[in-house]
Amino acid sequence: MSRHDEREANQLRPFNIDRNVPGAAPGRVQVSAGRTTVLCTASVEENVPPWLAGKGKGWVTAEYNMLPGSTSPRKRRDRNGKIDGRSSEIQRLIGRSLRAVVDLTALGERMITVDCDVLEADGGTRTASITGGFIALVEAIRSIEELDKNSPSPLLGTVAAVSVAIVDGTPMLDVDYSEDVRAEVDMNVVMTGQGRFVEVQGSGEEATFSGEELAALVALAQGGIAQLSEQQCQVLGNEWPVL
Repeated sequence: MSRHDEREANQLRPFNIDRNVPGAAPGRVQVSAGRTTVLCTASVEENVPPWLAGKGKGWVTAEYNMLPGSTSPRKRRDRNGKIDGRSSEIQRLIGRSLRAVVDLTALGERMITVDCDVLEADGGTRTASITGGFIALVEAIRSIEELDKNSPSPLLGTVAAVSVAIVDGTPMLDVDYSEDVRAEVDMNVVMTGQGRFVEVQGSGEEATFSGEELAALVALAQGGIAQLSEQQCQVLGNEWPVL
């Protein structure tokens, strides 16, 4: 089956990482997967949530937001600190994914917040946020002068994510919105650069799927994440490992 953008079923959309982003946060990056574009920033605070105070550990959390102009029709802004259920679920996923590759004890009693703001949404905003958020996280950790260069790095490895789906009976990697709305099965996969799974979210859309189809989707995701992980390391260059 041919795809509307002429990609192969196992081919990622062009993934671009732009680190030349203005702003005050020490970690700043803009990523795009096809037309999906996300601004990821990471800020450092020299404190932790009250339930972690005095325990000698840090914390990494995330916030996710789709800007009004990211979709058509316009998305209403979240007001008075309230966010919709979808955004809440996505930002928890981003936070879990990033914490999976951070030694919170080595980070010390400080908190890093990764903000992911979607500028344009064309499918895969949560996975792009994780992949880009990791780059912002690295930059934020590098900015912490108090970290002992002779101590173990707070970062244990890379983490990236990608979507896969079965569309018109064909397993596909990195689906955009036009493919996602037709998908019989939809899945998001988060993995480390070492090939370890962090999270797998999958469901049938008024459909079921077999073990063989599940295996095919996971294999597609593994191949895509391996490419994204390699790109992350290339972008970081001699800044990776961090310390």
